[in-house]
Amino acid sequence: MIYHGNRLTLKKDVTSEQFEQALAMWHEQGRMPAVESYFIGREYGAGFEWNAFFGLKDLDAYWEYLTHPLHTRSERFALPLMEKFEAYDITDDPDPDFPAKVAELQKRHYAEDPELVRLVQALPSHTGSSAVPGLG
Repeated sequence: MIYHGNRLTLKKDVTSEQFEQALAMWHEQGRMPAVESYFIGREYGAGFEWNAFFGLKDLDAYWEYLTHPLHTRSERFALPLMEKFEAYDITDDPDPDFPAKVAELQKRHYAEDPELVRLVQALPSHTGSSAVPGLG
């Protein structure tokens, strides 16, 4: 099982309407076929405002999640609203190559989506498993 986490802080000028729309999109992501479970909530004490976990069965489900149209639509809308973003993964998979396999999926995702690369590069702060070095 993989728990794909997203931590974020919104820009100060994000409207409540924009935030509500982004939140609705994250909930839609949670109902994608690849997602086994999800949780979205406020984060306290670690320098981020919000956190979303998406439970994925395996790396195939991870890829399906990354490339699903609901995820793509959410990225397009929400990334420009973020001041700070971090993606991370927690797994019980004992494979020592797991981090490299996730990095390869993220690199492939970026290679297939130049607009996403542009949006990620425009983020003021981006760290974690989706922050692939050497983009663009």
